[in-house]
Amino acid sequence: MTHDGPEPSAAPGGAPVGAPAGGAARSAEKPAGNPRRPLLAVRAPLPPRASLVAGVLAFVLPFLAWCIISYVPFIWHPLVHVRDAGDVNVPGEYSYVAVDQLIDLEVFEKRNQELAQAHAKPVVGERANPVFLPAPHEVARAFYTAFTTPPLRKGDYWLHESLWQSCQVIFWGFLYSALIGLPLGILCGTFSLFSRLSEPFVDFVRYMPAPVFGALAVAVLGLGNEPKITIIFIGTFFQMVLIIANTTRSVDGALLQAAQTLGANRFQLMKSVVIPAALPNLYRDMRILLGWAWTYLVVAELIGEKSGISAFLYQEQRYRHFDNVYAGIVIIGLVGLFTDQTLSFVGRFLFPWETGNSSLFRFLAQVKRAFSSRGATAPDADPINDSQVLERVPIAAMQDAAEEEAHVG
Repeated sequence: MTHDGPEPSAAPGGAPVGAPAGGAARSAEKPAGNPRRPLLAVRAPLPPRASLVAGVLAFVLPFLAWCIISYVPFIWHPLVHVRDAGDVNVPGEYSYVAVDQLIDLEVFEKRNQELAQAHAKPVVGERANPVFLPAPHEVARAFYTAFTTPPLRKGDYWLHESLWQSCQVIFWGFLYSALIGLPLGILCGTFSLFSRLSEPFVDFVRYMPAPVFGALAVAVLGLGNEPKITIIFIGTFFQMVLIIANTTRSVDGALLQAAQTLGANRFQLMKSVVIPAALPNLYRDMRILLGWAWTYLVVAELIGEKSGISAFLYQEQRYRHFDNVYAGIVIIGLVGLFTDQTLSFVGRFLFPWETGNSSLFRFLAQVKRAFSSRGATAPDADPINDSQVLERVPIAAMQDAAEEEAHVG
């Protein structure tokens, strides 16, 4: 085989000298990979994996600190759990030490000094935390025993009954607060007249602690759940009005101006512009305010006749069953967290104009069409006119034709 020209020489990199350099330039310009987003970028969302890890660490880190304090002997543990009291016949200032007592480390050391001087058997014990700080495994065991152990006093409620009472107080107190506070807050955020009539007094009352109305609520409403519901109402209503009003004021004014240009009246502005624009943020505000209601629960249930989860915690504290106390506190947090996350999940489907997720509304439309088609009946056929032709003729055209025929006649 013959060659018409000299064979091009190879470059050190393996590419022919005569080959175009564009490929090398393009390979040099190609990015090495997607740059990793910094975790501390200002107001930037975290990557999905980093967001998941951070959410898990939010619970793991406090639990890990609790485990370290509970199980590592040289970290805190200011007390000693006495396993063997030694020679109890030796008199002394600290001769009261007995088996299964929790004593200070200083008392433990001084009692052993007394026994050492008498050449007696020393006290034996192990480092321990105070009784009000149980270990995680004790609290985990209490999650089961608190539900299965009957009340110590006759007439007291089981834990699940107490929890149900507390949920009822939260539900009714927050419902009454929302039925009044939500519409009033929207009106205050939309119309200056309602704002000036309501917000000065609301701003004044909201600085008053809700529990100070407890005695008055008991005097007026009695010892049942009514004063407790009233405390939840007072604790959330006045805050709700101001928060809802501020959220309503954040609606873009350009939307209002555009609707007014198209001829919308006040009612149409409220119905079609203000409420739909503010509704997603109002929903998030109500989720936050619901958590606010739970913070008033313990104080509210101790007013008048003690009831609910607060009465359970109070009784367990009196009997020094602090593992049950911690279990009850964690249960309150779990109920609140479950409620908030459920509302957050539902909120993804309620506002398609913000989230773009309209699957719920499409499903409801399909259900509506299914029920409407099932209940619909076929119209009777007209023996004179051709129904298929009449369905294709617009009603307006039919009326015009009828008027023209009458005019010609």
